[in-house]
Amino acid sequence: MSGQLAALSRLRTRPWIWSFLGAALVWALAVILAGGHGAWSVITTAIAFSAFTVLVGLGQMFVITLGPGNIDLSLPANIGLASAVAMKVMDGSDGRIALGLLAAVAAGLVIGIVNYLLIRLLRIPPLIATLSSSFVIRSVGISYGRGLQIKPPLAFADLVVARLGGISVLAVLVLLLSILAGVVLARTVYGRSVLAVGQNIRAARLAGLSVRRVRFLTYALCGALGGLCGALLAGFTGGSSLDVGAEYLLTSIAVVVIGGTSVAGGMANVPGLWGAALMLFMIATLLNSSGLGIGVRDLMTGLIIIAVITLAGGRRSLR
Repeated sequence: MSGQLAALSRLRTRPWIWSFLGAALVWALAVILAGGHGAWSVITTAIAFSAFTVLVGLGQMFVITLGPGNIDLSLPANIGLASAVAMKVMDGSDGRIALGLLAAVAAGLVIGIVNYLLIRLLRIPPLIATLSSSFVIRSVGISYGRGLQIKPPLAFADLVVARLGGISVLAVLVLLLSILAGVVLARTVYGRSVLAVGQNIRAARLAGLSVRRVRFLTYALCGALGGLCGALLAGFTGGSSLDVGAEYLLTSIAVVVIGGTSVAGGMANVPGLWGAALMLFMIATLLNSSGLGIGVRDLMTGLIIIAVITLAGGRRSLR
């Protein structure tokens, strides 16, 4: 009995484990309903699609780790605009792939910086600032990308969908980026500063940390990752679309919370992003195959977030 209690206690202190357990459970259920067919295919497809979610989730995770109220609601508009920028700069040429990626990242970086300036200079709460900027970004995207029907360069499209041994090459690259993000959080001055600001912003200031610089870099990073995701999605879907990032508004938040990052700030969890992304994709696949609509999927996502926070120790996470 004591061993079981100790195991449960360890699970509560490692909330990201629940996301992987949930993903495994949903995967097993999907395989059973399919009569045991396509087990490996479900995993590889989930990994491929989860790469985009994790990429966006990394930026959102850094922002949320800054503390209560910090969140970027402009990511969907950012992704849509960046997809148009990337395709227009690449112009279907393999030789302009790198330039197009840089342009998309730069567009996202500018958006992140503008978000911070709205928050800092105008004293607007992050929720309001990023939501307001999303409308402006979308308007710019409509003007910039209206009627844009440029296909991605063939080499770029092939790279984004390429697989090695059935595993998405892009997913492997995002995994490496995730490892780098974990190292940044644990080993660098910037990463530790993000955690310190999220834990206690006043104590961080008294300790001599430049809170403004940390927040500036974090919103800029989130914007840049959103821009990169927009370019990659354009290559994956065969062209730009202003609505290509629409699903990432709730998903980017959900994977962060389900993955074990504290919504109160000061505690981030990179591995949990992958478990949460895999679980959400498999749930969506299962519900879609059952003929249920997006409303049920969103309801399930909300219930799952509540359950995970509760199981992981909601009082501690929401301190």
